[in-house]
Amino acid sequence: MKLDFTAILARWQMLLDGMALTIQLAVITILTGFLIGTACAIARRSKFRLPATIAAVYVELIRNTPFLVQIFVVYFGLSSLGFKFTAVTVAIIALTINVGAYTAEIMRAGFDSIHRGQWEAAECLGLTRVQAYWHVALLPAMERIYPSLTSQFILLMLASSITSQISVEELTAAANFIQSETYRPLETYIVIAIIYLALSLALRLAFWLLGMLIFPRRRRLGTNL
Repeated sequence: MKLDFTAILARWQMLLDGMALTIQLAVITILTGFLIGTACAIARRSKFRLPATIAAVYVELIRNTPFLVQIFVVYFGLSSLGFKFTAVTVAIIALTINVGAYTAEIMRAGFDSIHRGQWEAAECLGLTRVQAYWHVALLPAMERIYPSLTSQFILLMLASSITSQISVEELTAAANFIQSETYRPLETYIVIAIIYLALSLALRLAFWLLGMLIFPRRRRLGTNL
C-alpha cells in the first residue's frame, strides 16, 4: 500500500479553516469554563446548602455522562425549547458546561489545599468570603493545581472534535469531508493526528509561558509542567 498525501495537502485551506475554528472553540470555552468551574468550586464549599447542592448535582451529572450524549442533549434540547442557535454556539455551550464541571473539582481541590490559618487570617483582617477567595486563596490554589488544570484544558481542545457530530466545521469535520472526497482516509487522519499533536504541544507551551508569567515563584524555581 502506497501512501499519497497530495490530495489531502492540496486542500490545505479547508484544514486551516478547521484548525482555526478548533482553536476558537478551545479559547472561548477555556475562559468561560474556568469562570463557571471556579464559581461552582466556591459554591460546593459554601456553608449554604442550596448552592452547594446545585453545584454538586451539576458536577456529578456532567462528570458521569459521556460528552457525546451531553452535546446531543444541548443540541436537541435547545431546539425543542424553541431556541435557534448555530451549531458553533451550541458547541460552545456544551463544551463550556462540560469543562466547567471538571474545572470545578480541580479548583475545589486547590481551595481545599489552602491552610486553614490563611482563611482565619483573612477573617481577622475583616475580609468577606468573596474577598478572601480573591485576595488570599485564588492565586495559591491555582498554582498548586495548574498542571492538572492545563491538562484538562488540553483534553477540552481534543474533545472539541466530537462537535463535528452536530455539523460544526472544525478540524475533524474538515477531515471527514476531505476523506469522503479523496477516498484517502488513512492519509487524511494521519495528517489530522499530526495537526492535533501540534496544537496540543502549542497549547501546553502557551500554558507554560502563562504559568511563568502569573506565578513568579514558579518562575524563580524553574518549575516545569
